[in-house]
Amino acid sequence: MLPVLLQLFNVREELGTDFDGTLKQVAGVGYKYVELALAMSFGKTAAETRASLDRAGLTAVSAHVPYRDMIADMDKVIGYHLEVGCTYIVIPFLADEDRYPDPNYANVKKNIARLGEYCNKKGATLLYHNHEFEFTDYNGKYMLDDLYDSVPASLLQTEIDVCWAKVGGVVPAEYILKYSGRSPVVHLKDFDSSSGGRIKADYDLIGEARKARAAGAFPFRAVGHGVQDIPAIVKAAEKAGTKWLVVEQDLPSPGMTPIECAKQSLDYLRNM
Repeated sequence: MLPVLLQLFNVREELGTDFDGTLKQVAGVGYKYVELALAMSFGKTAAETRASLDRAGLTAVSAHVPYRDMIADMDKVIGYHLEVGCTYIVIPFLADEDRYPDPNYANVKKNIARLGEYCNKKGATLLYHNHEFEFTDYNGKYMLDDLYDSVPASLLQTEIDVCWAKVGGVVPAEYILKYSGRSPVVHLKDFDSSSGGRIKADYDLIGEARKARAAGAFPFRAVGHGVQDIPAIVKAAEKAGTKWLVVEQDLPSPGMTPIECAKQSLDYLRNM
């Protein structure tokens, strides 16, 4: 089994209340590696964040870092995450004004290439994490494929989120294989579409996934406890040359805490 990270977005509220205690809980259920999210928002310096991780016995391998923040100050923002120890810097999301059909999309692709060059110079690798909206048509192909066609693999690698890939209409395992050699990190995310019909959800990043879950339309699930063919996805990731798998669950399963869900995901993967 490939090594597994926990995306700390899963426990963002808990980190805001008890940063060190939550990291110890993450380690306590079996994780050794994490992917950072919102790291600069917790009021700690990079050295303090790394010290907290060290005390918990955790290593930060990658980090989701807002695109606009990086463009505004690469040295400060990317440097923070490099100091923590991350080797992968991930663009987690593009706002409406930064993606097709907004005319700014062309400029965004140029900026992403600049970010990739900067990361390379610092010994890191830039990745892009997808949602559903990148699977819209752009001149006869998916916007996500256009992004990867426009920015060379030497400057931008993939972090395919299998939940949003499936929501976007592709078979996750097949899409990972499409980017063999360019998929060092894969996001494992499961969900329940038992409500039927076309799968459709918005994102907790913009405050809507919580509404969808409340309506019973899109409950997230621990890895292996939803509709995803996780064995096929993991097999494809191994074949594609993936180095790390990331457990992400935007919102906990009904009646469970984020830590309980994180443990359930890891237990499934270990016993798969």
